[in-house]
Amino acid sequence: MSGVVPWLIRAAAMRPQRLALISSGERLTYAELEARARRAAGALVQRGIGPGDRVALALPAGSSFCAALHGCALVGAVAVPIDPRLARAERQDRLRGVSLVVQAALDGPPLRRVRDAHADEVATLMYTSGTTASPKPVPLSYRNWLASALGSAAALGLDPDERWLCPLPLAHVGGLSVLMRSAVYGTTAVLHERFDAAAAAAVLSDPRDRITLVSVVATMLERLLVAGLRRPPTLRWALLGGGPIPEGLVARARDAGVPIAPTYGMTEACSQIATFGWPLPEAEVAISPAGEVLVRGPTVSRAALAADGWLHTGDLGALDERGKLTLTGRVSELIVSGGENVAPVEVEEVLRSHPKVADAAVFGRPDSEWGEVVVAAIVPRDGVAVDAEELGCHCGKRLARFKIPKKFELVETLPRTASGKLARRSLR
Repeated sequence: MSGVVPWLIRAAAMRPQRLALISSGERLTYAELEARARRAAGALVQRGIGPGDRVALALPAGSSFCAALHGCALVGAVAVPIDPRLARAERQDRLRGVSLVVQAALDGPPLRRVRDAHADEVATLMYTSGTTASPKPVPLSYRNWLASALGSAAALGLDPDERWLCPLPLAHVGGLSVLMRSAVYGTTAVLHERFDAAAAAAVLSDPRDRITLVSVVATMLERLLVAGLRRPPTLRWALLGGGPIPEGLVARARDAGVPIAPTYGMTEACSQIATFGWPLPEAEVAISPAGEVLVRGPTVSRAALAADGWLHTGDLGALDERGKLTLTGRVSELIVSGGENVAPVEVEEVLRSHPKVADAAVFGRPDSEWGEVVVAAIVPRDGVAVDAEELGCHCGKRLARFKIPKKFELVETLPRTASGKLARRSLR
């Protein structure tokens, strides 16, 4: 693969009247989106933007964002999605090296000549979610995005009439992947500007909307179930990722008739690495002697590879004899208490299984005697009273004594990133 015809151009030529985008009451066919993208590209050229220039897209999820994203591809510019909700300091950090910041719809003379891109040219610059360290930029090429789209289709199947609902921020790889994959497939992306549980549940429940896929994180799924989501009539899969997945939540979703596809991925691997525990077809996964998950393959950003040729994910895991992956925690989050290793995810899973616990986060706190002690932040369910002794007894039935939190702190909410991931370092 050397030259890459822009996916939007290809989809518009093959399926001009198919809906490409549904967003905020607006519906665009592929022919209409192509026209909008050509005008966006023309506006970029008028402003001096050319191949390799970085263009920040500080726009809400909608048709203007989508047209600008594809407009960048038509001129060979690198799209840098920026979450409009970021504080000024956070935004400035992401604008380093950017030639243009787009904050309104682009509309210029339609670009007539469209260039093909080389497969290894950078298509987007995405930022990691920053759950365990400061967000860092990750360049993703056209090859990365195409391999991700094909691997996802192999893992989930592909409906020719796919309608993929995206309530995730487009500045995060899980959200942007819905737009990129839909363009590769020539199918329909359904965008919600922000996550609203009632609105998302309504769309998923209405057969007239024909939603076949949705991407969510655990907190979103929890809220969808509370909002009354039951047996969505056309949904094939709800991709559930963005961090540890509580077993109890998956069981509740399945009881409610919501088909769950547990997914493991990260920005550096262009979203999905494994689904249902199985690596994507071209993803090679290994476990280091220290237990860290290593990944390489066409979805992995070249800039993220270490000197040994692998992406060191920072995740702890294991592969069974069939090659199925199980995650056990984060290397950086491992708590060492009295010489014993404690994986926070394991303790959190036990705590969330308590009927009075809505959510839980476990972290290490420095201690002069033990090095670190295990601490749990607990969100009680619906304001129900729960005490430390009760939680300690619950943990004692399932965990070794050294894994039981020494302290339980009741909180109203847990700190999370814009994509819904637990911001554990804020707790520390």
